[in-house]
Amino acid sequence: MTSEKTYKINEWFYSLQGEGVRAGTANIFLRFSGCNLQCSKEIEGFDCDTEFTSGERWTSKQIIENLRKLSSDCGWVILTGGEPTLQVDDALIDDLKAAGFKLAIETNGLRPVSPKIDWICVSPKTAEHTLKQPTAHEVKYVRSHGMGIPQPQIVAEHYLLSPAFEGSSLPPENLEWCLGLVKAHPQWRLSLQSHKFLGIR
Repeated sequence: MTSEKTYKINEWFYSLQGEGVRAGTANIFLRFSGCNLQCSKEIEGFDCDTEFTSGERWTSKQIIENLRKLSSDCGWVILTGGEPTLQVDDALIDDLKAAGFKLAIETNGLRPVSPKIDWICVSPKTAEHTLKQPTAHEVKYVRSHGMGIPQPQIVAEHYLLSPAFEGSSLPPENLEWCLGLVKAHPQWRLSLQSHKFLGIR
């Protein structure tokens, strides 16, 4: 049953997934307002490049109506942010599923994710002992030059390293560093933010 609860949404748009295992696939992106972190280059190795503080409140019914206006055929919705787990609940998940969507989520792992989600991507920004999501389909770490190979506690199907961008550009030293890490640790794979290269959302 559709909930009358409202959710603060920063934006929604239809595009291709630019990174990770599902890169290149068409998805509707549903970006939630708010985050429980403030990433900085000094601590996490990169500055947050997403504006997620503003937004408007919508019911799940209104959200679904607007998502379908973006595409009547796309079957996947990516729940992102900010940090989507601050707002995403079973009521919204059930309504989106009833509308025929499969759900992916991009989270920092500081809060548990519902098992109803079809694809979980955790991108940790804090110490491993702080993470509350124990499993994922993919785990993605952003790395700048000089940062070590992660020692993840999350059990995942895929482990990814993503070289840190500075704005819309990728510093060569970050790319070379991540290439070296993957070569030295072949259980990892490289993930590039191709949407930034292509200039798409």
